[in-house]
Amino acid sequence: MTTLFSTPITRAALCRTLAACLLGCISLSAVAQPRVDDAWVRTTVPGQPSSGAFMRITAEVDSKLLSVASPAAKDVQIHEMSMTQDVMRMGPVNYVPLPAGKPVSLDPEGYHVMLMGLVGQLKEGDQVPLTLTIETDQGVRETVQVNAPARSMKDSMDMGHDHGASH
Repeated sequence: MTTLFSTPITRAALCRTLAACLLGCISLSAVAQPRVDDAWVRTTVPGQPSSGAFMRITAEVDSKLLSVASPAAKDVQIHEMSMTQDVMRMGPVNYVPLPAGKPVSLDPEGYHVMLMGLVGQLKEGDQVPLTLTIETDQGVRETVQVNAPARSMKDSMDMGHDHGASH
């Protein structure tokens, strides 16, 4: 018999308790892990100072996207584009709400990620590493690593969509 905190316990009881704790931690992290789909970054021309990153994020629990980081840019911000009385406005936001189970799109016409002060040109097919910091409503923060391929805006708009003969 082992003594833990001056209370006698059996080795079997200790093993069962540790196993239950480990299983609980594993299941909690699996539930909270957000899913990122269809991530991509807009290609640039030589000397272009900024680009955008886009994706779809689905969180299992109510959460928010707090920040994004990338070695491809000196500054990375989350922005929102909106139209108010026929005037387009774009600017940084503190976070993006991620309601449980509902996919949230980061796209050119709404929330999106701005990569500013690019360290080099983003060419077709480049893989751009992004680190997303997401916080649950319970205050648990986690990071999600994403490698987003660089694509031209035209390629991204044409993916899987039939625009008919008008283009």
